[in-house]
Amino acid sequence: MPLIKVRFLGAAGTVTGSKFYLETPEKNIMIDCGMFQGLKELRLKNWEPLPIDVKKLDAVLLTHGHLDHTGYLPKIFNAGFRGPVYGTAPTLDIAEIILCDSAKIHEEEAERANVEGYTKHSPALPFYTLKEAEFTLNFFKPQKRDVWHSLSENIKYRFRYNGHIIGATFIEIDIYGKRFVFSGDIGRLEDSLLAPSERPEWADYLFMESTYGDKNHPEENVEALLANLVKQTIHQKGHLIIPSFAVERLQSLMYLLWHMYRKNKIPNIPIYVDSPMGNDVLSIFEKHPQWHRLPMNEYRAMCNHINIVQSYRETWETIDDRRPKIIIAGSGMVTGGRVLTYLQQLMDRPSTTVLLVGYMAEGTRGRQLLEGTEELKIYGKNYPVKAQIEHLESLSAHADQNELINWLRGVRNIPENTFLIHGESNVLNAFQTKITNTFGWHTTIPKLNEVFTLVV
Repeated sequence: MPLIKVRFLGAAGTVTGSKFYLETPEKNIMIDCGMFQGLKELRLKNWEPLPIDVKKLDAVLLTHGHLDHTGYLPKIFNAGFRGPVYGTAPTLDIAEIILCDSAKIHEEEAERANVEGYTKHSPALPFYTLKEAEFTLNFFKPQKRDVWHSLSENIKYRFRYNGHIIGATFIEIDIYGKRFVFSGDIGRLEDSLLAPSERPEWADYLFMESTYGDKNHPEENVEALLANLVKQTIHQKGHLIIPSFAVERLQSLMYLLWHMYRKNKIPNIPIYVDSPMGNDVLSIFEKHPQWHRLPMNEYRAMCNHINIVQSYRETWETIDDRRPKIIIAGSGMVTGGRVLTYLQQLMDRPSTTVLLVGYMAEGTRGRQLLEGTEELKIYGKNYPVKAQIEHLESLSAHADQNELINWLRGVRNIPENTFLIHGESNVLNAFQTKITNTFGWHTTIPKLNEVFTLVV
C-alpha cells in the first residue's frame, strides 16, 4: 500500500510560516511556502535551510497570498526548486505584490542597518532581493477554482473559495483515493467585501487552522466604536492611526469609513491611506470582480473620497499637516512599512490614538502595544508610547471558534486524523478540546518539523 509522508515545516505550534510537505510515490508537493514572523526565535528559522531536498520538490500549491503563506518562495528557488507554483489568479497577483514589496523592505532595512550600525552582522543582508522575488514570478501558474487539476496519475487537487482575503481558498488533494484537505485561513461568516467560505464535504486527513480556536470575536458595534474614536480625534485635534494589512483589511477599513461618512455617521474628517502595496491590491479588486461583492461604482466613489498617499514625500506632508485626520498605513502587526514612520513621529503624543485591528502575533510590535508597552523599538531606537491604544478584534479576517466549528460541520465523514495547525500552543490545546467535545474526532497537534507516515 502507498505511503505518504507529511512533514510540518511551519505553522506547527505557531501561527506563521505555513509550509507542509507531502512526499508521495508519484509527486512531492508543498502546500504554502510562508515566512515565520513575530518572535525572534521564529524569524531566525527563516534563515535555516529546510530539512528536505528542495530539488526533489515537484510543485507548490498556495491557499492564499499572505506573506506567512508565500514569503519563503524566493528562498526555495534559491535552493534549486524549478517547479510550478499553483494558486488562483488573484492569489498569485497578490503574492506578486507582496513578494516584491517584501523584497524592497528587506533591501531597505539591510541598507539602513548597515548605514546606522544597529546590526551584529557585517554586512547585514536582505532575506531576499527584488531580483530574486521577480525570478520567482516566472513560475506562477494560475488555476481555476472548483476544477480538478491532475498532478499525476493518482494525484489531483482543486481550490475552493474560502473568504478571508480575495483569492483565498482551501485545497482538496486526492491521493490514491484518500482526500487531504488543507483549510488555509478561513474567513468570516459575515464580511463586508467577501462571501462566506465554502465548506469541505469529505476529509480523510484534515489540516485545520486554529488561529482563533480558543475564542469568539466580541459582539462589537464597530461603527459606534469607530465613530467615537473619530469624534475624540477631532476633539483632541489629534491623529487616529490604524496599522493595517495591505490585503483585505485595508480595503475593508476604507469601505467601512467611506460608508459611515456617506451615512452621516462620521464627519468629513480627512482619511489618508499610506500603503503602496495596499494601493496595488486595490487594483486586484478591480481586476477580479467575481471574487468579491464590492460594486465597481462604489469602489470608485470610495477611492475618490479617500486620500491615497503616493510617495514618501506625501507621508511627511501628512505628518506635518496639523489637522485632525485618520491614517491607515501598513503593516497590520506593526512589523514594518509606512506605519512605523507615523508612530516614530506621533505616538509620543497623548492626542494620538493607535487602533489595532485583528490578530497580533507573539513578538510583534502590535502585540507589544496591545500589552501596554511604554516604549517601542523602531530601527534600533526606543520611542516613548504616550498614545492611546485601542483594539478591534471583530474586524479580523480570521474565523473565530464558532465559525471554525461551523466550517467543520460541513464534513460528512469522520476524518482519520485532524492535524491542528496555524495556532499558538495554548490555543491549539483549547481547540483540540473543543473538537473532541463537539465531534469526538481524533486530533493531533504536530510539532515543527515532525513527520507523519500515512498509509493510503
